[in-house]
Amino acid sequence: MTRKILPVLSLLFGTLFLFLGNGLHSLLLPVRGSAEGYSNEVLGFLGTAWASGFVLGCFFAPKLVMRIGHVRAFSSFIALIAIIALLTGMVVEQHSWVALRALTGFCTAGTSMIIESWLNERASNESRGAIFSFYISVTLFGAVGGQMMVAFGNVHSTILFMICGILYCLAMLPTTLSTAASPQPLKSVKLDLRKLYRNSPVSCVGILLIGIANGAYGTLGAVFASRVGLPDATIATMLSITIFAGAAAQFPAGRLSDMTDRRYVLAAIALVGFLAALLLIIFRPQAAILLIPIVALYGAAANSLYPIAVAHANDFADSGDFVKVSGGLLLLYGIGTIIGPTLGGPVMTWFGPHALFAVTAVAHLLLFAYALIRSRMRASRPAEAKPNFGLASAGVSQIATTPQSAKLDPRAPKNGSGETDRATGARS
Repeated sequence: MTRKILPVLSLLFGTLFLFLGNGLHSLLLPVRGSAEGYSNEVLGFLGTAWASGFVLGCFFAPKLVMRIGHVRAFSSFIALIAIIALLTGMVVEQHSWVALRALTGFCTAGTSMIIESWLNERASNESRGAIFSFYISVTLFGAVGGQMMVAFGNVHSTILFMICGILYCLAMLPTTLSTAASPQPLKSVKLDLRKLYRNSPVSCVGILLIGIANGAYGTLGAVFASRVGLPDATIATMLSITIFAGAAAQFPAGRLSDMTDRRYVLAAIALVGFLAALLLIIFRPQAAILLIPIVALYGAAANSLYPIAVAHANDFADSGDFVKVSGGLLLLYGIGTIIGPTLGGPVMTWFGPHALFAVTAVAHLLLFAYALIRSRMRASRPAEAKPNFGLASAGVSQIATTPQSAKLDPRAPKNGSGETDRATGARS
């Protein structure tokens, strides 16, 4: 493992600092905005703007990278993100924050695409699985570590915003100081909704609904916690535990989906997410000792749905189409994260902070029903014909990855002919 990771260790260090900054900034803004008295709609638009910029970045950032090169583009993107982090601490104004958040999303897509493509070129067929798993772990711990920094600072001061800027600048150093050759030019992944839907209606509709639910909670979860009176340290713990619970639930849920119809597993987990949200709506627990375990259950369900939906899509995809399908679904997930916060803000204003979970509950209930309906309309692939489940990452603003990460996945084709290694769980 050490020999496989060492060649890309500097890039992974840069990734860690990038996601530490993302985790801190993405939590700091809604908590500070809530303390400033910003409306739920404005705070929801922070997430909508970020997701919109991120999706646009997945389409247009590769063109900029091809024009000026990977290192210059990476430095430019990081410099802009660092400047924005400092500006949001200096200029505390809601409309400026929304506009700056969109630019942050665009630049984050660019930086993530460069890192992922660089890792992909430095990885060999033998090391790809280890590097991909390590990369996802780094993004996870970076996002959670950044969130937990809120517990040790004062959100009313500029110190945490300055720390964000420092973290982003540190993220720039490993890549800019590296003597490794730049990777090949980036290529954007085309989003073909018709083909995606024909391939797997459940995955196509399900990913959109998962994006809506995760986008709403990922952006407004901190606002909900602030509105019900939780201290900053508890807010950071609550949001972090949902990520860890989702990461822990991925593997057992995925292995279960390998042994049966994945649509049944999707329906069951979506039902758990719906019931957890319903508990929060009905009982409205105020004490952290009651609230956090239910939120952890919700996180375990909500954050383990995405990789199973991707695996189901690849059950029916053509050989060698893993990158195209996974990249397209990731962009579709991004569209859902645009819709979720836009709906969640007004709903919280009209019905109170706990109504945030009404948005997630409806999304999960629709997924539950649609997965069951579709399971009656098309037979499942036999277990021996399905590619094995693999871990995947799709966050909101803290741990979102780009379509370039699909090329790094060990299930992706290893050569131009579309052939893959069955030992890694890939299609052939």
